This record gives sequence, C-alpha cells and structure tokens, in this order.
Amino acid sequence: MIQGAQATLHARSLTLLCGLQNNLGRIALWWMAAIAAAASLRIAISPLATWQPVSVAPYLLLVCAPVASCLLALRWFADGPAMPQPRLRLARVGRWRDVPLAEAERHPLYGTSGIMVSLLIGMLLNVPVRAAEYLVTMPAITPAVPGWLAVLHHAMTLDVVIVSSLYVIAFAMALRRAPMFPGFLALVWLVDVSAQLLIARAVMATDIPATVATSLHGVLQGNVTKVAISASLWLPYLLMSTRVNVTFRHRLPR
Repeated sequence: MIQGAQATLHARSLTLLCGLQNNLGRIALWWMAAIAAAASLRIAISPLATWQPVSVAPYLLLVCAPVASCLLALRWFADGPAMPQPRLRLARVGRWRDVPLAEAERHPLYGTSGIMVSLLIGMLLNVPVRAAEYLVTMPAITPAVPGWLAVLHHAMTLDVVIVSSLYVIAFAMALRRAPMFPGFLALVWLVDVSAQLLIARAVMATDIPATVATSLHGVLQGNVTKVAISASLWLPYLLMSTRVNVTFRHRLPR
C-alpha cells in the first residue's frame, strides 16, 4: 500500500515536472501580461506618478528581468549534467562515493521529480509573491519626491528585480540538472537575507518618517522570515537527499 502511494505521488510529480518544462513559454507570457496590467494600474492610481520614464522603468524591469534571466539561464545550462562539478565541495554530510555521469543517470532516483518538484515550484512562486508585495507597498514615483522615498524606492526595486532573477536562474539550473544548483540556491538565500539588511540600513540612514519605518521593518522582517523558513526546510534535503546527490553531485551512498 505504501509503495502504491509512493508510485502515485511520483507519477504526479512527473506530470507536474513535464507541465513546467512544456509550458515555460506560456507561463512567461502570462506572467508578463499579468504583471504589466498590475503595474499599469499601480501607476494609474499612484498620486505621485505620471507616465514618464522614471515612473515606468522600474515596472519594465519587474516584468522583463525574470523572464530574460530564465531564458538566458536555460541557454547557459543547456548541457547541465555534463558541466564540471564544483572544485570546492561544501556538502560534506554523509558517506558518499563518486560515480560517473553515465552511472548516475541510470540510477532510479536520478532527475528532478519527486519532492524536487515542490522545490522547483516554490522557487518559481517566489517571483510573483515578491512582485505582488512590491506593487502593494511601493507607489510609482517621479523625480520630485522626498529623498527618503527615492532611496527606499530604488532599494526595493533593485531588491525585487535582482532577487527574483536569481531565483529563476536557480530554477533553470535545477531544471537543467546543473551541478552548481544546490550551492547556488544557498547563495541566493544568503543574498536575499543580506539584501533585506542592506535596505534597512540604507533607508534608516535617511529622514524616513517613523510610521513608514515601522511598516518597512515589518516587510523586511517578513522577507527574512520566509527565507529562513525555506532554508531550514530545504537545506537538509539539499545536503542529504540521495536524489539531490545522485542528480547534481553524481555520488551515491556508500
């Protein structure tokens, strides 16, 4: 009975994985259409903004950067499994033996199905979640705004564009089974947390109103908490899972 349930779950994960791979183009188009519409509405209802380049440019980056990053990463890592292993091996947990790529590919756990699909979807969902937070919290602006608001807007725009792009690059690396994926995702988590701390430091050095500072603290703290939860859930899996090790590190338990 347990084996039957496992087979059913694995079959469903394969269906989800195939759906992701076969519909990336549609997902990208839906993303661009939905976020472009939401951004247009945000500009229209923002009392500070007009349809000027300074108001529109952040939203163009928000719409296009993740899609461009994903397309480029899929090309960069097209030969993912054949790419060299990292010279410095940070994942030292457990007892493993290195195997050739051909042997790893014959292993029944090789690939990005199973629980890995949940991680892939989670990385992809980070993009619309962070974009929605940005659209809700950040008004569209013009050059004639207080200095603290300009600093805050630029910092939050860079954060959502860069971090979202990094998550989709990690997604593409996992989809292509690039050996650097586990380490790269850990680096993205570190960059994400560091970005929240840098934003807080930069904005708090301005004359930001106390009420806005309190709201900003809540947003940044929420982002740090989400990253911490993701890392605590997935880091042990990335270190100890046989599927992750055989797929990305080409090694098997001793």
